[in-house]
Amino acid sequence: MLDKTKVKIGIAPIGWTNDDMPELGGEITFEQCIREMHESEYEGCEIGSKFPREPKTLLDALKPYNLKIASQWFSSYFTTDSKPDGTIMAFKNHMRFLKSVGAQVIVVSEQGNSIQGKIKTPIFEKKPILDEFGWNKLKRGLETLGKLAVENGMKIAYHHHMGTVIQSRDEIDILMHITDPELVFLLADTGHIFYAGGNPVSLISDYIDRIVHIHLKDVRSVILNRVRDDKLSFLESVKLGVFTVPGDGGIDFKPIFKIIEKTAYSGWLIVEAEQDPTKANPKKYAQIGRNTIRKLSGI
Repeated sequence: MLDKTKVKIGIAPIGWTNDDMPELGGEITFEQCIREMHESEYEGCEIGSKFPREPKTLLDALKPYNLKIASQWFSSYFTTDSKPDGTIMAFKNHMRFLKSVGAQVIVVSEQGNSIQGKIKTPIFEKKPILDEFGWNKLKRGLETLGKLAVENGMKIAYHHHMGTVIQSRDEIDILMHITDPELVFLLADTGHIFYAGGNPVSLISDYIDRIVHIHLKDVRSVILNRVRDDKLSFLESVKLGVFTVPGDGGIDFKPIFKIIEKTAYSGWLIVEAEQDPTKANPKKYAQIGRNTIRKLSGI
């Protein structure tokens, strides 16, 4: 059984409304989203585009549902911007906002040359690759953000993601090797590492000491095989339903929960599964994910 004082169970709003494709769930309100999160027995959530941007307004809206803020995505552009100043300034504002609403972790993903949002670009054939200069720029930039976060009592959690410069297990390994372990931490996403051809269990086992945030995402292997065969884009794969919640796809989560239970992991476990809500009812799938976690973790 997991320790309730150390591990919190949350969910991402992307199952209700997809910020990258607003046509998926565009009609679903913020109020419906947070109400159904609460009804599905989650403790907290990440922030989506429909969430209020004023801290007090956001916290007041969440209070009746006993929901806490876990984190929010931040896009960096260190590998493509000639100067890092813009990304650093945006990060400072983002960090101040997250700190004001009680988050302790800031999700960061490098979006320089990313193809994740290009709906006609094949995800496996066209992903960006870093050269030595690019790796150095990313290292320096992330460590700068990490230092700012630590100085404010927070941590950055790097989100490896399909279609970006950090997608594969090899790329994650390089990033973890070259960056300061006291400044740059890892978000382990079970769905993205599986999608990329990696093993979620070994990733979490090998980096549990650097992991400060976990996304629990399942994958429908039949659709993933189609993505490879038909050379589809990331967004096309999402529309087809490549992702789902834990317990509804091809990933075995039992060994993942055993690792979390046996280690000193402290932080959020976030169910994240971007699907078309007209095909996959958000509340229904939120409950499937929550029931799977309860069965495997005891909480």
